[in-house]
Amino acid sequence: MERIPSTLRCAAAIALLAALPAARAAAQTPKEIVDRVDRLLRGASSEGDLTMQITTRQWKRSLDLRVWSLGTEYALVRVLAPQKEAGTATLKVKNDVWNYLPRVDRTIKIPPSLMMGSWMGSHFTNDDLVKESRMVLDYDIAVSFDGQKDGARVWEFTLTPKPEAAVVWGKVIMQVRQDDLTPAWARYYDDAGHLARTMTFSDYRVMDGRKVPARLTVVPANKPGESTVLIYHDLKFNIGLTPDFFSLRALRSAR
Repeated sequence: MERIPSTLRCAAAIALLAALPAARAAAQTPKEIVDRVDRLLRGASSEGDLTMQITTRQWKRSLDLRVWSLGTEYALVRVLAPQKEAGTATLKVKNDVWNYLPRVDRTIKIPPSLMMGSWMGSHFTNDDLVKESRMVLDYDIAVSFDGQKDGARVWEFTLTPKPEAAVVWGKVIMQVRQDDLTPAWARYYDDAGHLARTMTFSDYRVMDGRKVPARLTVVPANKPGESTVLIYHDLKFNIGLTPDFFSLRALRSAR
């Protein structure tokens, strides 16, 4: 069976937001902009189908996933294919996170100390998938660049951990385009200030009335040639989920 996922963190990543006029964007604070980016792929509630493509120096593989979320407190991620992985799932309910391993029929609670580890052998962490951490709660946010780059007006936000925050990143820098508030990339640094990984956003599409990046790519700085790509095929927002949906029973369900 797969190794039980370890730690996790990250955050900025799976994010974006509905297209807004530049004038409206300019009126927002850095904290508000980063928060909207952090919530973009979730909405008030959401359901989505996506493919995760993992490339390492030893192997390549692809997983089909279905994800559900309710606000920032609840999330469920389930593997649909390939068959040998089908049913493997991760559940977040407030501050608790569990993994279900169907091949051994075990439900395992993941302690906070292990939340930064690889999810299913990918370069995404558990936190990236279920968003256990929150940028605006765990980091102080400042504008480090405001101007033109690569033909577009952008902001770059530097996020530094708050003293009490239990995070692993020493710093995160995120670039957001000003015209539609879409993130271009996020870079994650360790405590020594070295680049640990880069997440890029691309293939922007309108799904269920919201402009989102359909493709997210994570590249680790210390593993040349390796990457993990998330490709969203479909996303639905504000679908009326309730907290009861996110249960241990649902975690073990074949749905």
